[in-house]
Amino acid sequence: MLPGGGAAEADGVVRRLLRAGTVARYKVMKNWGVIGGLAAAVAAGMYVLWGPITERKRRRKGLVPGLLNLGNTCFMNSLLQGLSSCPSFIKWLEEFTAQYKTEQNQSTEHQYLSVTLLHLLRALSCQEVTEDDVLDASCLLEVLRLYRWQISSFEEQDAHELFHVLTSSLEDERDRQPRVTHLFDVHSLEPEITQKQISCRTRGSLPPVSNHWKFQHPFHGRLTSNMVCKHCEHQSPVRYDTFDSLSLSIPAAVWGRPMTLDHCLHHFISSESVKDVVCDNCTKIQAKGILNGQSVENQKTTFVKQLKLGKLPQCLCIHLQRLSWSNQGTPLKRHEHVQFNEFLIMDIYKYRIPVHKSSQNELNQKNTEETTPGTKDGIAVKPSDAEQPSGPKPLFMNGACSSSFLMSSGTFPLAAFPECSSPVYLYRLMAVVVHHGDMHSGHFVTYRRSPPSPKNPLSVSSQWLWISDDTVRKASLQEVLSSSAYLLFYERVHSRVQHQSLELRAEE
Repeated sequence: MLPGGGAAEADGVVRRLLRAGTVARYKVMKNWGVIGGLAAAVAAGMYVLWGPITERKRRRKGLVPGLLNLGNTCFMNSLLQGLSSCPSFIKWLEEFTAQYKTEQNQSTEHQYLSVTLLHLLRALSCQEVTEDDVLDASCLLEVLRLYRWQISSFEEQDAHELFHVLTSSLEDERDRQPRVTHLFDVHSLEPEITQKQISCRTRGSLPPVSNHWKFQHPFHGRLTSNMVCKHCEHQSPVRYDTFDSLSLSIPAAVWGRPMTLDHCLHHFISSESVKDVVCDNCTKIQAKGILNGQSVENQKTTFVKQLKLGKLPQCLCIHLQRLSWSNQGTPLKRHEHVQFNEFLIMDIYKYRIPVHKSSQNELNQKNTEETTPGTKDGIAVKPSDAEQPSGPKPLFMNGACSSSFLMSSGTFPLAAFPECSSPVYLYRLMAVVVHHGDMHSGHFVTYRRSPPSPKNPLSVSSQWLWISDDTVRKASLQEVLSSSAYLLFYERVHSRVQHQSLELRAEE
């Protein structure tokens, strides 16, 4: 036990130590406050200069945002990812929605499908900065309800059907233009015809065409239907029908022979016989051979119907029909793999306007002896075995080529295919939508190209992505080409000469 003086001295020492601890704690807390303020300032500066960390991380990895599954909306998510990989479609939406920016009432923009779709596709293609790695596309379902489309997010739907809903709704939004092609809009049927050729055909300049015809979406194309009488070879007028996607049935497989995209395309345009069709030309011929003005019955013959592609779109959507029916009438899904390529040549499926006889004679007169087959220096020679017309020339099979070509990226090796050395209608694969499951339930996923770098926005990325709703990862081209495609999204590749002609047409 300490004496009284010693106790008082000890209490004083303790009080001095406590006071010293309070001062030390105050100094430490003050220093931490300064450090925390500096850290907050640095973090704010980094946010302003470089943006959100998640955005930098996603751009560094070359990925894109995913989409939230709202119940059973994988069909919508997969389609949006596929459309966002088509730069021509996004550019068209930008030009189409520019008309709404001039309107005074800005609050009604959210009621337009084109505006809502543009915001989603720009975000999915990393053209709009977003802090979220997963986006919510419920706004698209809401705006479609304004167009009287009741699409439930809890019921399984079809991605191809939604594609038709979007394209038809965009056409409804463009309701101020007529449904029939303008009589002087030759470019809508034959986009490759030059202004000089049009002037020669019409013997004068064309009247101005309304600007709203420029708002035709890039998936818009035209089919031609041609019918020829097998008896008199009379050809009926060509009929044009519009399409926004080519729905191809898969023909019956041949044992040991892989199924290719060309097989489906040839099956689509293959000719068919139509019996008991009234032929006006045969009726006229029959009437000329009968005297005394006797009436002649309409002559019914067999016609050959041929489909071709009259106008190929800038963006080509190909739908592979995988629905079949059993003998009992139950729906079945066809799971076989259809081979397709990174590049697609469509020249052989394009409808060509028949050349007039007089024009053909003038063209033949211009041909020299060097270009005449079977002659050499003006002397007839026997054609070699390779030149013998033993049958139709082997066409380039879209989807049937070596694995080394499938793995090649970048330019198209046209030298390997002499018959397609300079294709006019060359397309590049941009996205593939795949359906896993059966006809009653399943899941949609998408393979798509990664967006181009901001430094070179006009380039085409060779990096592929696999996307399943909110899950995004990198994929190889071999994985993409090995998938069982349901929807294929191609975009046309223009040569330098075609780019120049398009620029001149835009200036005119």
